[in-house]
Amino acid sequence: MSVASRGLYIRGKALRNIRLANLHKTTLFFNFWRIIVKKFFPFAAVLSAFLVSICLSGNVFAAGKVIKLSHVVNEKDGFHIAALKFKELVEANSDYTIEIHPNAELGDERTLLEGMQFGTIDMGVITNGPVSNFSPEIAVLELPFLFSSNEEAYKVMDGPVGQELLDNLSKVGLKGLAYAERGFRNLTNSKREVLTPEDLKGLKIRVMENPVYIDTFKALGANAVPMAWTEALTAMQQGTIDGQENPVNVIYSFKLAETQKFMSFTRHTYAPAIFVMSGSLFNSLDEATQKLFKDSAQKAAEHERSWNMEKEAEQLAAIKDAGMKVSEPDLAPFQKAVMPVYDKYGKKFGKYFDAIQKELGK
Repeated sequence: MSVASRGLYIRGKALRNIRLANLHKTTLFFNFWRIIVKKFFPFAAVLSAFLVSICLSGNVFAAGKVIKLSHVVNEKDGFHIAALKFKELVEANSDYTIEIHPNAELGDERTLLEGMQFGTIDMGVITNGPVSNFSPEIAVLELPFLFSSNEEAYKVMDGPVGQELLDNLSKVGLKGLAYAERGFRNLTNSKREVLTPEDLKGLKIRVMENPVYIDTFKALGANAVPMAWTEALTAMQQGTIDGQENPVNVIYSFKLAETQKFMSFTRHTYAPAIFVMSGSLFNSLDEATQKLFKDSAQKAAEHERSWNMEKEAEQLAAIKDAGMKVSEPDLAPFQKAVMPVYDKYGKKFGKYFDAIQKELGK
């Protein structure tokens, strides 16, 4: 590379970093303003939304047909694979440009969802757990040991029950396009091998900020610590938490073997992920573009699911090679221990839980 070319490359990279920093500051500013207004001036909420929409009209819409797709994980993760496929499909069939922002560049998952509600964030690939804080009934999909295989989960998510749960997001200013995948979750920790629920007692386990996950790990005897994923990575490095629970692809892509020495292949919960878009943005699109986005999201989701299944054995072997001890405990005691979770949420999710059981013939 010539000196001149290298200079242009460095200058272009610097400008991109400045633009991302400014966009992130803008997003944080509007989220801060929303929180202040909501807490101290509840009757000014309409004014707040109006001001945001005015600023948005001079920000996002000025960018032309550019859609910013955000997620909180790195480029080795399945979420990024799904995002890339969505970008490929949309750009091949329209004059839209999909701009991907990984690594929580624009905020954690809750911040992204709140930004979508207010129109400051376009769309994202978001873990189901945080989504359920906005639409609680979708948490039914993450009841412990609800699904025994990926195929069971896909059948429900892509069927009438899953689609109704996606459609419910429209009630809270969001648009669910399709179910991508986080996958079956497994336990890791830095202290000891976990083969029974008794082995979990006293361990501080990070879980998503979701009541079902909190109650599941409390039922298993752990000290459940809800926190955002970006915070959890630091907490594991500092030793303020002992462990976490996530699918194999997350354990692999974030190199958790560096801080976590034990993994229990529990597959205790299947976690969907969702292609979510700002409801106001989706509604502003013409019918043909709406269909394109929905179809592209579904195809991208199915592509990511296949990628996850193909990569799991390879990633699990790499985790073992990195020094993590992987155990396969008898799951019956774990399944028995979480029955209080079903007692607590049975009535809350009754309609959807019964429909899922019927769909699976259970």
